[in-house]
Amino acid sequence: MRTAWIESPTALRDRMSNPSQVDNTQPEAGMPPYMESFLAHLRLLVGVPFNYLIADERLLPDESIRFFYIDRSWTDRLVDGAISVGKIGSREQAHHQAHAPALNQQLDLTERIVRSLQRGINNFATLKAANDQNTTPASIVTGFLLRSQAVSGWPQMDVRAYSQDIPEPFDASDPKASSLQLLTLRLELLSPSIMIALFQGVPQLVILEEPHHGIQFGVQPNSQVYLRTSNGTDIMISNNPVQVSVPFRAANNSVIHVAELRRRLYSEQSSNPTAIQQTGAAAFAISMLNYPWRQRFEGSVDHAGTQNLSGGFVPHLNVAQGVTNQETISAFKTVVSNAS
Repeated sequence: MRTAWIESPTALRDRMSNPSQVDNTQPEAGMPPYMESFLAHLRLLVGVPFNYLIADERLLPDESIRFFYIDRSWTDRLVDGAISVGKIGSREQAHHQAHAPALNQQLDLTERIVRSLQRGINNFATLKAANDQNTTPASIVTGFLLRSQAVSGWPQMDVRAYSQDIPEPFDASDPKASSLQLLTLRLELLSPSIMIALFQGVPQLVILEEPHHGIQFGVQPNSQVYLRTSNGTDIMISNNPVQVSVPFRAANNSVIHVAELRRRLYSEQSSNPTAIQQTGAAAFAISMLNYPWRQRFEGSVDHAGTQNLSGGFVPHLNVAQGVTNQETISAFKTVVSNAS
């Protein structure tokens, strides 16, 4: 049997002891665009089977939302696993070990353009050239999984996350709000009723809102309309909106008496001078607009199971309470110590 010119351990040792062989300026160190794009998508769990994200469907019951952090060490290992397909010898192994830090650093940047690629805003080369100019280190990645009829009802739901809590009245176009908005890394439907969202940073406020192209006229379930200013903001007294009762026709109690409603809105102007002046159809339309449905998630207190708001989310599992339970903490520490 012919003796090998070099043994694998020797090749690996020579490879690792000669940094010039794995210099990232060498052509062999280049990462093909398709590979960089694929690994960046993988970093954001694109293509990862759903049962790897939720091990048991009881963790995500109907009408529930689960917020989470992404452990970057796990996603780095996910990338390592994908790359290991091409490591067939000690030379490839040494090459990967030498370039892994640079690879992860590049993917930290490239993951920011994944959503733009998914939306088809531009091609990879153009987006990468612009994105690589921003060398800001990668931030914490957070997100949520939502399972609700709201997802299937409004598949184009508007989702935004903010680094600070912003009280109502809320205006997304306000420059201050725009400066606090976190970058959305991923927003995708995993099924007709399940949505995943990933953000760059830790949000203090997450807003889910009905698409604005569905705006129409309407009244509140209690047959009231809110009194509003000329810019559409609800007039508040002691943190409660001023409401006007909606009249109905005597011949048909399911039809609004529009003329009488306008007279009632007009009469409210005397006691609420900031109310929009009912001078025509435009002012009446502002008073009758049915604003998009909006759900706010803010604060750190778990109210799961304590609220039953009509049309709102009603979680069935008190996850935060379970996590803070001392027995749960002790069991977790035992598992970690045994694993180490």
